[in-house]
Amino acid sequence: RETFCLLRTYVQTSRRKDFSMNDHDKRTFLKALFGAAASLATAALWTSSAAARKTFEVVKSDAEWRKILSPMAYRVLREEHTEPPFSSPLNNEKRRGNFVCAGCGQKLFNALTKYESGTGWPSFWRPIRGAIGTKADYGLHLPRTEVHCLRCGGHIGHVFDDGPKPTGKRYCMNGAAMKFEP
Repeated sequence: RETFCLLRTYVQTSRRKDFSMNDHDKRTFLKALFGAAASLATAALWTSSAAARKTFEVVKSDAEWRKILSPMAYRVLREEHTEPPFSSPLNNEKRRGNFVCAGCGQKLFNALTKYESGTGWPSFWRPIRGAIGTKADYGLHLPRTEVHCLRCGGHIGHVFDDGPKPTGKRYCMNGAAMKFEP
């Protein structure tokens, strides 16, 4: 952030007619410029290499996903969108059973770990072991942890550190990304 502030200040200042830069200012500017370039390059390489390394057990073409998923489930699972809050019938699901991935049927959460978070999305305090994966998500320019199905890679939601005991986690999931199996 500091790097980008320095660059912005330089650009604003350089537009003045009486602008001149001493050696210290030039070094500071070049450090900021190279720092920003290195940060962007590192982020791009890390993201592309992380995506390239991950393969999933269930792989389908875009056309195949569109054929088996509802339009909202496709947007959430395959394009990482978020359904509107309080729109999922799974918010009111109270029976015993499992919440499974709408894309591949992988069991994700046991109903006993579901709780009412007041957020408008189905929330859980613990996933079924080995069912989900996570990755850093900077989509809103804030660091969050994205949750996806470990079997097909479908986006399910995000996990936060403000949940109940015993884990302290809130797995805030999109209902459109899941189905319920009693």
